[in-house]
Amino acid sequence: MTAQEHPDPPDAHRIPVGLSSASVWPQPAKAAFEMAADLGFDGVEVMVWADAVSQDVAALRRLSEQHGMPILAIHAPCLLITQRVWSPEPEERLRRAVVAASELGASTVVVHPPFRWQRRYAERFGELVAELEETSGIRVAVENMFPLRPPNTLSRLRGGRTGGLSAFRPSPDPTEVGYRNYTLDLSHAAAAHMDAIELLKRMKDRLAHVHLADGTGAPRDEHLVPGQGNQPCAEVCEALAADGFDGSVVLEVNTRKARNPQQRAALLAEALLFARLHLEPLRAG
Repeated sequence: MTAQEHPDPPDAHRIPVGLSSASVWPQPAKAAFEMAADLGFDGVEVMVWADAVSQDVAALRRLSEQHGMPILAIHAPCLLITQRVWSPEPEERLRRAVVAASELGASTVVVHPPFRWQRRYAERFGELVAELEETSGIRVAVENMFPLRPPNTLSRLRGGRTGGLSAFRPSPDPTEVGYRNYTLDLSHAAAAHMDAIELLKRMKDRLAHVHLADGTGAPRDEHLVPGQGNQPCAEVCEALAADGFDGSVVLEVNTRKARNPQQRAALLAEALLFARLHLEPLRAG
């Protein structure tokens, strides 16, 4: 049957696929917009970090307009290397990320759970997230992380949740606390030795955003191109398509070993093809 004989239904839901600016590191945010436009992505997620443009709302707006690339999400500066970006106070960094998202038309802010040493921030983190969502209309989607040392085999067999030595309070798994919105990161699930399908089920209809990348279970954040590890990347994408997921899927993959822009583009094109293939809405008949 040809496409003309069996077209997609007019209400077929197409999940947008974005490119994280972290995927072009060490290139700056500008390169992410250029590559996203060249390769046919649906938008960009901006990782706010040391790159001055990633911190500048006006500059990001110009890049978005210049390349015709919507900003799908802002990743708040939560990494150890970004602890003084915008402010030394984690609450202020999150507030500024929400303001930036609002000004740039992004629907989502990605944020990590608090570090253990951020005691005051951790104590009111849940209230802060709820307050920001209520006042801004932005989804503040808390991301699953991973321990510094993965759980042992016995702890995995006893339920599959995160064990090991964690830097996050109270846990790298945000479903153990409960938030209105989540970000599912498959590379983090691999590093934590978590069952990504079970994590997806726990997030259920609160899943707002997905970082699509692969991993092997090594005790580090690999962010491989989907299909290069052992995570259920295809199954997760197909489940999202079947369930009418209304968020965005963002490729957050590691291209640091690319020797030139052509190699980086090839890796990102491969990742985009994988995502589009498995996010294709199911057709009847």
